[in-house]
Amino acid sequence: MPALPRITRHVTLTAHPEGTLTSSSFALTDVPLPSLAPHEVLVRNRWFRVSISTRLMASREATAIKGIPFPTLKPGDSLADGAIGEVIAATPESGLAPGMIVSHRLGWREHAVVDARHCKRLPSGPLDPAAYLGHGWTAYAALTRGITVKRGDTALVSSGAGAIGSMAGQIARRLGAARVIGSTGSADKAGWMTQALGYDAVIVRNGKPFATQLADAAPDGIDVFVDMVGGEQLTAAVAQAREGARFAILGALGAELHANHSTSVAPTEIDAFQLPIKGITLRGYSADDDEDVFDEWIKRQNAWRLDGSFHLPCTMFHGLENAPLALQEACAGKLKGVVLVEL
Repeated sequence: MPALPRITRHVTLTAHPEGTLTSSSFALTDVPLPSLAPHEVLVRNRWFRVSISTRLMASREATAIKGIPFPTLKPGDSLADGAIGEVIAATPESGLAPGMIVSHRLGWREHAVVDARHCKRLPSGPLDPAAYLGHGWTAYAALTRGITVKRGDTALVSSGAGAIGSMAGQIARRLGAARVIGSTGSADKAGWMTQALGYDAVIVRNGKPFATQLADAAPDGIDVFVDMVGGEQLTAAVAQAREGARFAILGALGAELHANHSTSVAPTEIDAFQLPIKGITLRGYSADDDEDVFDEWIKRQNAWRLDGSFHLPCTMFHGLENAPLALQEACAGKLKGVVLVEL
């Protein structure tokens, strides 16, 4: 049996980012691996997820944020996110054994000491990491538990090329939506969204009023809105909503990725009178409230992928040293789908 590593490498925060995020705010740090305590396992990570929410958690203001289920970061802290890896050592109480593949929440490092009770065992053999680390289950839970999609609906998805949006548009279609509209920040992504993801129309944020573009794309109104952006897109969606429209608010990237500084404050103005007049449901939703949906999502996406028309979009980086660059480019809006790092 080969000797177990005594030191591993983590990505750590060196300073709170100011303004535009750059990879200089992070460093690769050698970290000693502790001995395993009861119930713990040592995992060699193979993939981990890079989430835009890390930008907010690394901000100076993060410690004042209440209720967000992500760890805030201060200089010197190791980053963390969803990961998949191979167990290379396990305590008897853990119920796991070397060679097993598990998912857990301690990415951004080559090895992780994890409480086995916080691991999820995955099938052996080839697997697509985007199925387990991607945000398809977030979109699926939002569209089946947070709100519901009805046959014939017109659905709008903001940030439609991102980790959640690239899945939400496809899922809405599979659940019965007749017309699916997305928004994005670039014409290049717009073309990809229609060709690869099957969006019927894509609104590009190019200086033209979003409300005007939405009215052109959905002249008869929208029934479903999955929102990750907030701001003028939420304002326009309320104005264009049909009777009985259902909104799932999953985030506010307009605030998290603000050009000057990342913030959790995302004010916008909506015509509140439209909510009771049209019977609009506007619900803030977190898939963490319905974690049991994950296994259902895996089964549904496996079935949907059989005909080759359902995709798990992913941008892959290679090597721990490229993880800060992956976060920088994700926050700059340059990437598509879920962003993963392979080790």
